[in-house]
Amino acid sequence: MPIFESSQVIYEDNHLIIVNKHPGQLVQGDKTGDLCLADAIKQFLKDKYQKPGNVFCGVVHRLDRPTSGIVVFAKTSKALERMNAQFKQREPRKTYWVLVENQPKEDKGTLRHYLKKNEAQNKSYVVAESVTGAKQAVLHYQWLASSDHYHLLEVQLETGRHHQIRAQLSHHGCSIRGDVKYGARRPNPDGSIGLHARKISFNHPTTLEAMSFEAAPPDDGLWNFFLKTN
Repeated sequence: MPIFESSQVIYEDNHLIIVNKHPGQLVQGDKTGDLCLADAIKQFLKDKYQKPGNVFCGVVHRLDRPTSGIVVFAKTSKALERMNAQFKQREPRKTYWVLVENQPKEDKGTLRHYLKKNEAQNKSYVVAESVTGAKQAVLHYQWLASSDHYHLLEVQLETGRHHQIRAQLSHHGCSIRGDVKYGARRPNPDGSIGLHARKISFNHPTTLEAMSFEAAPPDDGLWNFFLKTN
């Protein structure tokens, strides 16, 4: 699969480009040295508009590599600055769809934990509030549907901690499909996990217009089943 395809673009104007990330795509460059979406989008914009010089593409927020869904990039430094300010104030509303192995006992609820990131393992753990470096993590979940072996939850974040949804749901006994790092029974063949950034709402960085976008989940049998039921 190419690193980036024009069909992944959900919205574009002079200030923003919003895309639907495939599982396995890297949002921002890391130690692997693999081509990332930010650089691929720069090349896409350079080719599309035949720009002779450098192209700006700022990363507004990130998704873990094995996840999928909406990612917002800024096409100007001013847009990036203003979007960063919104995210710092937790103004954007983000909704995730999650495939979990076990259905929660309650159909809806709020999970409140303290998380600490282990840098060496690139993994977050639920810890006591008193642990040095612990950060509060809060999410709200709602059960939507079930198949024979998996359950679809809708999750909204109050905080944006490292691997928050993965760590909190695992601790709650609801490991995400394919996420062996956080207790799933088996990996997915393509290395993905059942976590998809489904919707995002925010104010446009220049017009201040309220905007909302939705991304289709990956095209596979289980996601397609749940897409039909919701």
